[in-house]
Order: sequence, then structure tokens, then C-alpha cells
Amino acid sequence: MKALKAADLRDKSVPELEDLVSQERAALYKARRELVFRQITDTASLKVRRHNIARLLTIIEEKKRGGDK
Repeated sequence: MKALKAADLRDKSVPELEDLVSQERAALYKARRELVFRQITDTASLKVRRHNIARLLTIIEEKKRGGDK
């Protein structure tokens, strides 16, 4: 799991970003479930997914407020 780059995400529209958020949340849920059942050993991917979700939500809020940061 690679971290999403903020510069690449800023080129996308808000609906596309919201779709990415839902995909990341679903993947995070699946990864947490697999962790409980000891099916994965890569616990770092959970952190990366949480950070990706936070990054996406931040960019969505920036776009909704009209900021060009």
C-alpha cells in the first residue's frame, strides 16, 4: 500500500475524492478484519490507510472552502 500524494489528489474533483475515501475506508475495514483473524502481518498498511483517509478528507475540505493551498 503506497501513500497517496497530495499534489496528485488536488487535481481530482470532489466526487472523485469522496469515492476514494469510501474505497480507502472499505480497504481499512477489510485490513482490520484480516488483522484480527491473523491473515495479514503488514500492520504498517493500517497506518498508511488511515493517513490516506485523513489526507483525502483534508483536501476535500480545502476544495469545499475554495482554498487553493
